[in-house]
Amino acid sequence: MLYYMEQNRHLTGVLLGIAFGIIARLLMLKTDYRQYPTYPHGRIIHISLGVIAAALGAVAVPALFNKDYTAITFLTLAAQQFRDVRKMERETLTKIDSMELVSRGSTYIEGIAMVFEGRNYLVIMSALVTSLFAILLSFWYGLGAGVLSLIIVMKLKSGRSIDHIAGVKIASVKMDGPDLFVDDIYIMNVGLKENQQIIAERGIGFVLTPRNPNAKVTLTNLGQRQAILYDLATILGVYRDDGEPALIPMAKLDMKDGRLAVFLIPQDRERGKGVEIIKRVPIMESAVRMPTEAQVNQLEGDSHS
Repeated sequence: MLYYMEQNRHLTGVLLGIAFGIIARLLMLKTDYRQYPTYPHGRIIHISLGVIAAALGAVAVPALFNKDYTAITFLTLAAQQFRDVRKMERETLTKIDSMELVSRGSTYIEGIAMVFEGRNYLVIMSALVTSLFAILLSFWYGLGAGVLSLIIVMKLKSGRSIDHIAGVKIASVKMDGPDLFVDDIYIMNVGLKENQQIIAERGIGFVLTPRNPNAKVTLTNLGQRQAILYDLATILGVYRDDGEPALIPMAKLDMKDGRLAVFLIPQDRERGKGVEIIKRVPIMESAVRMPTEAQVNQLEGDSHS
């Protein structure tokens, strides 16, 4: 068996690369509370794309060894195909979003679409590295490289969450006449007495305190705020129906210190669960801002020192 694998090193490397590429895609495929990708058809689509990506990454190595440089063209075509997948995901989720009681928002949708495109590139990387080591050195080196690539894939699978940039605490919901407050942060004006009573009985609130100036600017992003509201509404449920703007979840800033107040009327009123949900909300890549990294701010810091 080992003799056969040594004699057919290229075939062994390609098969091993494809196997690890598929395993990498399966490790990254998860249908969670957002119910996306859908089961089973959405998952079938993404697994099929993962198999294609794994095959492209694995086959590229022996092609380059045989000086068949047109293999790079196939990788370029694959990149274009995966960009089209990102566009398809964006359009699909945008259409679905219009039917949600609490929408994801365009920032969240773009983040999901970007993740699905990026994960196909991780599959190519895993298959290519595994195939390269298996062909260049031996089957066992390829196996080791494949396992290492899976560890890297798992590290890159998910980014940071709200817990990394802000502290989250339960806050009181108060009605001062028609004015709604979460702690001391003004949310909105509620005109109808019936809605005021519902909010007083069922409303819950949270306050997010940014850990640094960069976090403060990130929390001002409307897309990041909508992602927090969507995750809360999806997991805890939302006590409203279409056409009731006064009962919609909201997130408002305290303009003085950058704290973010979150208001929600959920079906499940477990506040502790709400804190954990907010902490685990992913930070949207397009919402991240780093004003402290600006050269003008760094020069200002140097002048003070």
